[in-house]
Amino acid sequence: MTIEEFNALPDDAAAAAAAVWADVPKWVSALVAARPYPSAAALRDAAWSAAPWSADEVDIALAHHPRIGERPAPGQQGASDSAREQASMSSAPDDVAAAIAAGNLAYEARFGRVFLIRAAGRSPAEILLRLRERLGNDDATESAVVAQQLREIAVLRLEQTVTA
Repeated sequence: MTIEEFNALPDDAAAAAAAVWADVPKWVSALVAARPYPSAAALRDAAWSAAPWSADEVDIALAHHPRIGERPAPGQQGASDSAREQASMSSAPDDVAAAIAAGNLAYEARFGRVFLIRAAGRSPAEILLRLRERLGNDDATESAVVAQQLREIAVLRLEQTVTA
Protein backbone atom coordinates (compact mmCIF):
# COMPACT_ATOMS: atom_id res chain seq x y z
CA MET A 1 0.00 0.00 0.00
CA THR A 2 1.10 3.58 -0.42
CA ILE A 3 1.75 5.91 2.48
CA GLU A 4 -1.35 7.83 1.42
CA GLU A 5 -3.42 4.65 1.69
CA PHE A 6 -1.96 3.85 5.11
CA ASN A 7 -2.70 7.39 6.29
CA ALA A 8 -6.31 7.10 5.06
CA LEU A 9 -7.08 3.77 6.74
CA PRO A 10 -9.52 3.77 9.65
CA ASP A 11 -7.63 3.47 12.94
CA ASP A 12 -8.53 -0.19 13.45
CA ALA A 13 -7.36 -1.16 9.95
CA ALA A 14 -4.13 0.81 10.32
CA ALA A 15 -3.53 -0.88 13.68
CA ALA A 16 -4.16 -4.31 12.15
CA ALA A 17 -1.62 -3.56 9.40
CA ALA A 18 0.99 -2.33 11.89
CA ALA A 19 0.43 -5.29 14.22
CA VAL A 20 1.66 -7.60 11.45
CA TRP A 21 4.95 -5.69 11.46
CA ALA A 22 5.26 -6.15 15.25
CA ASP A 23 2.42 -6.95 17.60
CA VAL A 24 3.44 -4.45 20.27
CA PRO A 25 0.24 -2.58 21.18
CA LYS A 26 1.94 0.58 22.53
CA TRP A 27 4.09 0.84 19.39
CA VAL A 28 1.15 0.14 17.06
CA SER A 29 -0.96 2.77 18.82
CA ALA A 30 1.83 5.35 18.59
CA LEU A 31 2.30 4.75 14.87
CA VAL A 32 -1.43 4.99 14.18
CA ALA A 33 -1.90 8.10 16.33
CA ALA A 34 0.95 9.97 14.61
CA ARG A 35 -0.69 9.78 11.17
CA PRO A 36 -0.65 11.33 8.65
CA TYR A 37 2.96 10.73 7.68
CA PRO A 38 4.41 12.89 4.91
CA SER A 39 6.31 9.92 3.48
CA ALA A 40 7.02 6.23 3.91
CA ALA A 41 10.45 7.25 5.19
CA ALA A 42 8.82 9.34 7.94
CA LEU A 43 6.75 6.31 8.99
CA ARG A 44 9.88 4.15 9.02
CA ASP A 45 11.70 6.76 11.13
CA ALA A 46 8.79 6.87 13.57
CA ALA A 47 8.87 3.07 13.83
CA TRP A 48 12.58 3.16 14.63
CA SER A 49 12.37 5.96 17.14
CA ALA A 50 9.27 4.83 19.05
CA ALA A 51 9.73 4.11 22.74
CA PRO A 52 11.77 1.00 23.64
CA TRP A 53 9.80 -2.18 24.11
CA SER A 54 9.46 -3.84 27.47
CA ALA A 55 10.27 -7.50 27.98
CA ASP A 56 6.55 -8.26 28.24
CA GLU A 57 5.86 -6.48 24.94
CA VAL A 58 8.64 -8.42 23.25
CA ASP A 59 7.21 -11.69 24.61
CA ILE A 60 3.77 -10.83 23.20
CA ALA A 61 5.25 -10.03 19.80
CA LEU A 62 7.31 -13.23 19.79
CA ALA A 63 4.13 -15.28 19.98
CA HIS A 64 3.71 -14.61 16.25
CA HIS A 65 7.18 -15.76 15.22
CA PRO A 66 7.93 -19.37 14.32
CA ARG A 67 11.23 -20.98 15.19
CA ILE A 68 14.00 -20.43 12.67
CA GLY A 69 13.78 -23.25 10.17
CA GLU A 70 10.16 -24.15 10.95
CA ARG A 71 7.24 -23.34 8.72
CA PRO A 72 4.71 -20.97 10.25
CA ALA A 73 1.22 -22.35 10.80
CA PRO A 74 -1.14 -21.58 7.92
CA GLY A 75 -3.12 -18.45 8.69
CA GLN A 76 -0.73 -17.44 11.47
CA GLN A 77 -0.28 -13.68 11.68
CA GLY A 78 2.78 -12.75 9.63
CA ALA A 79 3.13 -16.28 8.22
CA SER A 80 3.93 -15.16 4.68
CA ASP A 81 6.42 -12.61 6.00
CA SER A 82 8.17 -15.22 8.13
CA ALA A 83 8.33 -17.67 5.24
CA ARG A 84 9.83 -15.01 2.95
CA GLU A 85 12.29 -13.84 5.59
CA GLN A 86 13.47 -17.39 6.29
CA ALA A 87 13.67 -18.40 2.61
CA SER A 88 17.40 -19.11 2.86
CA MET A 89 16.66 -21.93 5.32
CA SER A 90 15.16 -24.01 2.48
CA SER A 91 18.66 -24.44 1.07
CA ALA A 92 20.38 -25.10 4.41
CA PRO A 93 22.60 -28.19 4.43
CA ASP A 94 21.15 -30.93 6.63
CA ASP A 95 23.85 -30.57 9.27
CA VAL A 96 23.29 -26.80 9.57
CA ALA A 97 19.50 -27.23 9.73
CA ALA A 98 19.91 -29.87 12.43
CA ALA A 99 22.31 -27.65 14.39
CA ILE A 100 19.85 -24.75 14.19
CA ALA A 101 17.01 -26.99 15.38
CA ALA A 102 19.12 -28.15 18.33
CA GLY A 103 20.21 -24.58 18.99
CA ASN A 104 16.59 -23.42 19.00
CA LEU A 105 15.85 -25.92 21.79
CA ALA A 106 18.95 -24.93 23.76
CA TYR A 107 18.04 -21.26 23.39
CA GLU A 108 14.48 -21.86 24.58
CA ALA A 109 15.77 -23.82 27.58
CA ARG A 110 18.27 -21.06 28.37
CA PHE A 111 16.10 -17.96 27.83
CA GLY A 112 12.51 -19.24 27.96
CA ARG A 113 11.49 -17.85 24.57
CA VAL A 114 11.90 -18.58 20.89
CA PHE A 115 15.20 -17.59 19.27
CA LEU A 116 14.54 -14.51 17.15
CA ILE A 117 16.84 -13.09 14.53
CA ARG A 118 16.29 -10.96 11.46
CA ALA A 119 16.78 -13.86 9.07
CA ALA A 120 16.27 -11.83 5.89
CA GLY A 121 19.60 -11.36 4.16
CA ARG A 122 21.36 -13.92 6.34
CA SER A 123 22.59 -17.34 5.30
CA PRO A 124 21.78 -20.41 7.39
CA ALA A 125 25.46 -20.57 8.41
CA GLU A 126 25.35 -16.98 9.68
CA ILE A 127 22.10 -17.63 11.54
CA LEU A 128 23.72 -20.63 13.23
CA LEU A 129 26.80 -18.57 14.12
CA ARG A 130 24.66 -15.82 15.69
CA LEU A 131 22.56 -18.40 17.55
CA ARG A 132 25.65 -19.97 19.09
CA GLU A 133 27.06 -16.54 20.02
CA ARG A 134 23.83 -15.43 21.62
CA LEU A 135 23.59 -18.56 23.76
CA GLY A 136 26.52 -17.06 25.67
CA ASN A 137 24.73 -13.77 26.42
CA ASP A 138 23.52 -12.90 29.88
CA ASP A 139 19.78 -12.33 30.27
CA ALA A 140 19.91 -8.52 30.07
CA THR A 141 22.15 -8.48 26.99
CA GLU A 142 20.01 -11.05 25.23
CA SER A 143 16.80 -9.17 26.03
CA ALA A 144 18.25 -6.07 24.40
CA VAL A 145 19.40 -8.06 21.36
CA VAL A 146 15.97 -9.68 20.95
CA ALA A 147 14.21 -6.31 21.12
CA GLN A 148 16.60 -4.91 18.49
CA GLN A 149 16.09 -7.92 16.21
CA LEU A 150 12.32 -7.61 16.59
CA ARG A 151 12.49 -3.93 15.69
CA GLU A 152 14.63 -4.72 12.62
CA ILE A 153 12.05 -7.30 11.51
CA ALA A 154 9.20 -4.86 12.10
CA VAL A 155 10.83 -2.10 10.09
CA LEU A 156 11.74 -4.49 7.28
CA ARG A 157 8.12 -5.65 7.11
CA LEU A 158 6.91 -2.05 7.20
CA GLU A 159 9.23 -1.13 4.32
CA GLN A 160 7.92 -4.07 2.29
CA THR A 161 4.30 -3.09 2.97
CA VAL A 162 4.19 0.71 2.75
CA THR A 163 5.66 2.41 -0.29
CA ALA A 164 6.20 6.01 -1.25
